[in-house]
Amino acid sequence: MIPPPRLGGDAALFLDVDGTLLEIAPRPEFVIVPPTLPLLLDRLAAERRGALALVSGRPLSDIDRLFAPWRGAAAGVHGAERRRLDGGVVRRLDGPADLAAATALDRLRPALAELAQRMPGVWLEDKGRTLALHYRAAPERGGEILDLARQWVPQGDEFLRLIAGKMVVELQPRFYGKDGAIAAFMTEPPFQGRAPVFLGDDTTDEDGFAEINRRGGLSIRIGGPAPTAAVHALPSVSAALEWLAAG
Repeated sequence: MIPPPRLGGDAALFLDVDGTLLEIAPRPEFVIVPPTLPLLLDRLAAERRGALALVSGRPLSDIDRLFAPWRGAAAGVHGAERRRLDGGVVRRLDGPADLAAATALDRLRPALAELAQRMPGVWLEDKGRTLALHYRAAPERGGEILDLARQWVPQGDEFLRLIAGKMVVELQPRFYGKDGAIAAFMTEPPFQGRAPVFLGDDTTDEDGFAEINRRGGLSIRIGGPAPTAAVHALPSVSAALEWLAAG
């Protein structure tokens, strides 16, 4: 993988959160936010006239809690909710496909909750519009969990898709994705007309990398070697923060 070039001031900057800006913790609520990070986000956004957005699987409420007092453009729950720079929030709630996916998740929710209950170290993160089974505390159960999840959401399911990430299996509506969130931001000022840059670390970021590549931007994967659509790489969260701070 190729180290990225220096970050330019003309970039539209899109940043994943966990594993990219923050070290992954045993549970999402246990992450530690470096005290200088909100200030760095403020600086990077100001240098680009606001063209910086966090693009995360976390809800917007989580993003705001973690990075306060910073409060800029952001997409949460893999693009299910998106806040523009002007503060307006767009949520996918009641289209026919949204309702069908919500019904499918409602049908699976009891089975996932029961699975988490009977497997010590496994827990269910219920984000409402997505469900995630975490097994970081029980890595030996990963294969079993993935096999069961593939039975619940087979490849080609009409409404849901299964994404296997770092010690997590996530079930989400097929039409959610970080690619769509990035594409939507790129139609709006101050992102419009800028060179897009996206930093991410996991399989949930691959859609975003593909969208950036399609636009001729910089796709940057954080972490060790792994199959990815990203063209560039940085080895760790600390390396990502150093690269951003130098930009």
